[in-house]
Amino acid sequence: MKFRFLLWMMGRMLAKASKTNPAMQKQLEGQDMVFQLHTLDGKVARHFVVKNLRITSHGGSHPQPAFSLGFRDSAYGFATMTAKNKQLAFMQGVQNKDIQIQGNPGLVLWFQGLTKYLAPKKKDSASKKAA
Repeated sequence: MKFRFLLWMMGRMLAKASKTNPAMQKQLEGQDMVFQLHTLDGKVARHFVVKNLRITSHGGSHPQPAFSLGFRDSAYGFATMTAKNKQLAFMQGVQNKDIQIQGNPGLVLWFQGLTKYLAPKKKDSASKKAA
């Protein structure tokens, strides 16, 4: 349930960032595809549509995503996506075959670049001192 909610929230956050963040829109230029995140047992799946500099997400799997990331199970997917060092957790998962990449691995790296737009903006030190 947590993994399903995490993917839903990620979809909402990507959709919002794709509308309001010029840096993210720049990264979306020239991209027109579908990608998905799912569990290997097929119990949880969400696909993301990138079109016209926007991202939308939909529950369920897509028949032909450009790439997909399959996690061993929901608990593992949630743990990996919320790990303190996500990059290390992801790399270990791929090595251990707990995460399977299908499709274009270059697009997986592109997707990982998008996730930086999901982090809350940090206040600069001047505004912290003023507060």
